[in-house]
Amino acid sequence: MRIYDRIDSNFLYYLDQGNDVRAYEVFGAHLVYDEFGKKVGCEFCLYAPNAINVGIIGEWNDFNAEKCQMKKINSKIWYLYLDGDYENKRYKYELTLPDGSKRYKSDPYAFYSALRPLKDSIVYEINGYDWHDDFWMYTHQKVYDKPMLIYELHLGSWKRKSEEENGYYTYRELAPMLIDYLKDFGYTHIEFMPVYEHPLDASWGYQGTGYYSATSRYGTPKDLMYLVDMLHQAGYGVIFDWVPGHICKDENGLYLFDGTPLYDYPDPSIRENLEWGTANLDLGKGITRSFLYSNAMFFLKYYHVDGFRVDAVSNIIYYMGNKNRGENKGACDFLRELSRIIFGYDDRVLLMAEDSSDYPGVTKPSSIGGLGFNYKWDMGWMNDTLTYFKRDPIYRKYHHNQLTFSMMYNYSEQFILPLSHDEVVHGKKTLLDKMPGDYWQKFANFRLLMGYTITHPGKKLIFMGQEMAPFSEWAFQHELDWVLLKFPAHDSALLFMKHLTTLYKNEPAMWSLDHDPMGFKYLDADNANQNLYVYARFSKKFDEHIVVVMNATPNTYENYKIGVPGKRNYYEIFNSDKDIYGGSNKINPKALRNHKEEKEYMHSMNSIFVTIPPLGICMFKMKCEKNVKKKAVTANNIIDK
Repeated sequence: MRIYDRIDSNFLYYLDQGNDVRAYEVFGAHLVYDEFGKKVGCEFCLYAPNAINVGIIGEWNDFNAEKCQMKKINSKIWYLYLDGDYENKRYKYELTLPDGSKRYKSDPYAFYSALRPLKDSIVYEINGYDWHDDFWMYTHQKVYDKPMLIYELHLGSWKRKSEEENGYYTYRELAPMLIDYLKDFGYTHIEFMPVYEHPLDASWGYQGTGYYSATSRYGTPKDLMYLVDMLHQAGYGVIFDWVPGHICKDENGLYLFDGTPLYDYPDPSIRENLEWGTANLDLGKGITRSFLYSNAMFFLKYYHVDGFRVDAVSNIIYYMGNKNRGENKGACDFLRELSRIIFGYDDRVLLMAEDSSDYPGVTKPSSIGGLGFNYKWDMGWMNDTLTYFKRDPIYRKYHHNQLTFSMMYNYSEQFILPLSHDEVVHGKKTLLDKMPGDYWQKFANFRLLMGYTITHPGKKLIFMGQEMAPFSEWAFQHELDWVLLKFPAHDSALLFMKHLTTLYKNEPAMWSLDHDPMGFKYLDADNANQNLYVYARFSKKFDEHIVVVMNATPNTYENYKIGVPGKRNYYEIFNSDKDIYGGSNKINPKALRNHKEEKEYMHSMNSIFVTIPPLGICMFKMKCEKNVKKKAVTANNIIDK
């Protein structure tokens, strides 16, 4: 069926009501084939109700709109059919506005765009990629009781070619390099910072113009499909950053599209986001909702995406992100309906809110009044944690509760613990460089921070490059500082991260009860004078529990008694102070004898005596009565291979 035949009053009604989730099948440029599969024409369709006239400027007509005038087929939609083969041809729309002026716009539904600085859309056949990820698509499971450790990635600066070679690796070139690099880590998902088209490199993709168009910086849309396909085949889930709240004010984009605020707010006081230099989309409008719902479904269908990290949710919940201006009910309803649409399509999809507000029920189902996300970034945990670790250890005892406070609200939402790109730019310093102390202490504190992150309840996200413990902040203009791996301290930090993330993935106690209060217990939360934290992580099987000891001082504690939940002996399965990580090797190499207490100690009736390393974190697991040797060897293999 031709697109023209689908545009009736029912279509327009559902579109304007915000109920269309496949608008991309009608709008944009769509190639037409005959019964033999030969390209014979192209249909162009545009929503621009307030335009007086619309023409198409393209490569085929010398960019002269007089030769390609569109017809207004109802009160809001413009249409044109052209005979011939237009695949990979550049074009734009020339809109005549109510005041008689002309505006040149990219196609909001274009599947592909010209490489910046050009801002043209490109006619592209989005269908036809041959996927090979059936096993992943049919077998991957919900992550609530599974490990989820996300590697956040900016495609343009993970690795770079020389400027003489155009700078960027393509999606296809990145696929084998990324998979090969991550194979020794325990990451489960890759999150790409926005991959849709945007004019300014410095926006990192968060100020987009082409929501349906995979950025041409790294290749074609099918090249991006190949990258996702290969990651799925390698066992990695793929998450896209998605920005439904605000748009780039570039004159070629959605901003004041037909001379009126078609997708954005009519009120300039809430449309103009002066802090970011962007415009806010009006998520209460039907056409904006249909555009964005369709966009999410488009990524799920055509790119096999496993989830979305939704940017700046607090700015969606509240007008301009200001709680004092009140809740934006239309936008909140948009989020609830978004979750119903997405989970109705596939309830395994991840829908994650980057939200710094205290709005309740962000990860509660929309059916009971929640916003419908299944995960929320724990920005409070991130701020408290990094603030604590920046302090000199001598002052940490006065701020002991900055680490313990997170467990007071941990089960109010389903959280992701983010150490994201936002924390290592704009003068905030890298994770390593935030740490106090001398060179050795900075690395020890870094290991302690990462160990604490991995052992705290909640799923995890770590920004690319931090696994090498760099001193230089992330900069989008060049690749990561791979040269650091020639230096022992950074190479040891990388080895530490490989072992830590692998242990995380292989230990059910670290993730199977993330959202269940039975999965965590503080054994000692109050030893502020020594800056010690002792806690246990549990799985559905008691024998799999892990006891964690954190020491946030440069002191070593020998023969220190800690309470343990189990009755058998324990052995150390991980220690951040091992010499192979650059530590002082204050470890517990032998089995730790279990002592029965006459009265409760650290909420337990059993105890062990351990060596606690300086600025270190160590983890202990109970020995099984059967096959002890095999168990111990397996655990050691995880960290000593």
